[in-house]
Amino acid sequence: MTDAKKFSAETRVAHAGRAPLENYGVVNPPVYHASTILFKSLEEMDERARNKMQPENINYGRQGTPSTFPLERAIAELEGGDHAFTVSSGLGAITTALFAFVKTGDRILMPDTVYAPTRMFCNDILRKMGVETVYYDPLAGSDIAALITGNTSVVFVESPGSLTFEIQDIPAIAEAAHAKGAIVMLDNTWGTPLYCKSFELGVDVSVHAGTKYIVGHSDAMLGLIVTTDEHYTTVKNSVYHLGQCAGPDDIYLGQRGLRTMAVRLKQHHESGLQVAKWLSERPEVARVLHPALPEHPGHELWKRDFSGTCGLFAFILDRHYSRTAMAAMVDNMELFGMGYSWGGYESLILPANPASIRTATKWEVEGDLVRLHIGLENVEDLISDLDAGFKRLSANA
Repeated sequence: MTDAKKFSAETRVAHAGRAPLENYGVVNPPVYHASTILFKSLEEMDERARNKMQPENINYGRQGTPSTFPLERAIAELEGGDHAFTVSSGLGAITTALFAFVKTGDRILMPDTVYAPTRMFCNDILRKMGVETVYYDPLAGSDIAALITGNTSVVFVESPGSLTFEIQDIPAIAEAAHAKGAIVMLDNTWGTPLYCKSFELGVDVSVHAGTKYIVGHSDAMLGLIVTTDEHYTTVKNSVYHLGQCAGPDDIYLGQRGLRTMAVRLKQHHESGLQVAKWLSERPEVARVLHPALPEHPGHELWKRDFSGTCGLFAFILDRHYSRTAMAAMVDNMELFGMGYSWGGYESLILPANPASIRTATKWEVEGDLVRLHIGLENVEDLISDLDAGFKRLSANA
C-alpha cells in the first residue's frame, strides 16, 4: 500500500488499497463470492462476533470480504477520509448515510438543486419517519446559518448542483453547520475523490455513485460512503442494519475502473472544456453551465475547491423549442446516446427541466436546458455530431 503523503494522487490511484504480496503476488484483488464464512473454532467465532464493528473484520459475506476492503481503503485514502464503505448504488450510499444521522423530530437541510432521487427519498421516506427536510438556495453560503436550528442533524451539500451546476461554498456551510452541532454530508460524485478533497473543506461524510467515474464503463452499480474516525461507528451501524452491500463482481469492476480513473478524468476534463467553449460560440446556445468557464457564476469557488472537472455539464438553448424540434435533434445523434447515467466512456445527451422539481428557488431561464456527458471519443467527432444536431433543431423549429 502507498504512503498518502509521498506520492501524487495520479500515482496513488494506481496503487492505493492493493497488497499483491499478501495474495500470492496477484496484482488485482481476487473476486470472492461469499455469504457463509466458516470459523476454525467457537473461540474464533466468538472473537469475530465481539469485533464485528472493527474495520475489515470478516464475519459474514455481507459485511465485507478480501474483494471489498482494497477498494474501500483506496477510496478513503484518495479522498482524505479514514474509512469507506461499499454499498449497492449511489442512491444507496445517500440513503444509508442519511439514515445513519437522522431520527424522528430532526430537520435536515437540502440544496434545492439536489439529485432528484435524493429529494424523493426525503419527501417520501424521511417524511414518514417524522424527519423534516428544508430545501435551501444552494448559493446561501454562510447565510445558511439562519436555517440551522437546534434539531438540525444534517446539512447536505451537492456541488456542483444536479442539472444546473451551481458551486456551493462548502467551507462556509461547514463552518455554520458545525457551529450548531450539525454534520455536513457531500455528494461528491461529480468531483470524485481525485478532484475534490472533501474532508479538507470541512465535510464529515462524503457519498459517491461509484457507478459513474470510479467504475467508468457503464456496466456496474456501486455506491461508496467515506467518513472520518469520529463517525465511523455511526455509519457502519447504518450500513450493517440496512443490509447494504455491493456485489463482488461490481466491486471488482469498481477496482479495475479506479486504476485508470486519473487518465480518464484528464480526458473528460479536456474534451468537456473544449466542447463547452465551442458551445459558448453557437448562436443556438444562450448559456453554458460549466464551472471551469470563467463566466460561470461559481468559477472562483470551483478554482478554490476543485483541481479539475469531469465531463458532465449543461447548456441552455436560446429559446424554448417544441418537443418535435428537440426530438429531431436528440433522436438522431450518432455518438451521443440518451440516458440518465453518466461517467462512462461514452457521451450522453439529455434534455431536462430543473423547474419541475425545485421548491425553494425558481429556475427561470430563456430556453431549454440540455445536459451533456462528454465521453472519451474524439472531440472533433463529438462537435460534428452536435453541429448536425443543431441543424436538425433549427430546421424543425
